Amino acid sequence: MKINWENTHVLVIGAARQGLALTRYLSNHGAKVTLNDGRPEQDLQSAMQQLKDFPIHWVVGQHPLEILEGIDLVCVSGGVPLDIPLILEANRRNIPLSNDSQIFMDAVRCPVVGITGSAGKTTTTSLMSAIAKQASSPFQKIWVGGNIGNPLINQVDEISPDNLVILELSSFQLELMTVSPQIAVITNITPNHLDRHGTLEAYTAAKANILKYQSSGDHAILNRDDPGAFGLRGAVKGNLISFGNSPLPENENGAFTQNKSIWVRLDGQVSEICSLNEIPLRGRHNVSNVLAACTIARVVGFNPSDIREAIIAFKGVPHRLQLVRDWNGIQWFDDSIATAPERSMAAIEAFHEPIVLLLGGKDKNLPWDKLLQVVNQKVEHVILFGAAAETIHDYISAMHFPQQNFTLDICNHLQEAVMIASKIAEPGDVVLLAPGGTSYDEFKDFEERGEKFQSWVLQLQ
Repeated sequence: MKINWENTHVLVIGAARQGLALTRYLSNHGAKVTLNDGRPEQDLQSAMQQLKDFPIHWVVGQHPLEILEGIDLVCVSGGVPLDIPLILEANRRNIPLSNDSQIFMDAVRCPVVGITGSAGKTTTTSLMSAIAKQASSPFQKIWVGGNIGNPLINQVDEISPDNLVILELSSFQLELMTVSPQIAVITNITPNHLDRHGTLEAYTAAKANILKYQSSGDHAILNRDDPGAFGLRGAVKGNLISFGNSPLPENENGAFTQNKSIWVRLDGQVSEICSLNEIPLRGRHNVSNVLAACTIARVVGFNPSDIREAIIAFKGVPHRLQLVRDWNGIQWFDDSIATAPERSMAAIEAFHEPIVLLLGGKDKNLPWDKLLQVVNQKVEHVILFGAAAETIHDYISAMHFPQQNFTLDICNHLQEAVMIASKIAEPGDVVLLAPGGTSYDEFKDFEERGEKFQSWVLQLQ
């Protein structure tokens, strides 16, 4: 990929966080940038204001094919599907495609830890950030970003060779990438984003790009308890290191649990990190996230005592099994990040209390039956809401449970679901927002959905 951008004509598609950051970077480095977004101009005033001092050409409201004339490179933001006519035409004209993560990886001069997965990547990345702040580091400075928070492309010129980057990567970012980080981490691969990728095989192939371009001296950290992630071990070109609750085979490197503690074995040295009851986060899935972070932290050279202190102090990430309120003896939890049925299952499994479950949002063309089996075993009452409510109800009807152990309400909106839950839940219950669907039927993103949920819960009297 070209590093000298002077007079290169670049089309950036998508004027959200990634597209804006990349446009600034390219423009600062002499590229001639056209920024295209399908939204109307009135919806892009904030973005246009942010870039008002940059000499870029805006094309908004549509994706006209004629803007490809004279373009050397097309950069696609994560939320833009690769099958829109503009991108298909770019492919037909053999114009190369890229994105902010690819360009960052080409330009960065220090080692990179790349973290991906269907679930857990943000918690793992955030915990690694907390460990880095706690630890006396072998690196002069540690940068955290990517799919979480800051795209980092704006800071790449400040990052020196003695730094370390911890980069969260989504399947949308990875599907275009032809470069892999020196330390690649896959927390798990379960059905997700099939509305974008089409098949689980295509989704897995996008995730696998994090390993595909590694060299023999690099490290791949995989979840050996997860068939999707560990199924890619044959693609590992460097050093395979695994983590999981299952036993770690002799002479292999990785993290494991034993005697109710977390341990990491690296090159014959075994370190105890912390006991399981010191982990403040609920759920087996969060133990897996802690195992992943411990593995990364030991590979990059942090000492066990610093890792332990950071784990004990870690309060989690907003909208991920976040306790919102204890109201009249009822605990309300926000797991708005649960945008796929597998994630809802993990949230449900974190509780032994009676559960009132808020399930719905927008369907991602993923199956609901496995989740509903868990619901029938562990949930007392289900409130379906949003665009997916009827789809989920159809699944429940078609499953013909010999004994349906949960009662059911259906409503249109999340706010209605909160009010219904406030009338149904009893002291000792947990009200759990773990929707299983995306937020796009009612909200901008899962964060806005979680924030609205929290505000409605806090208003209960």
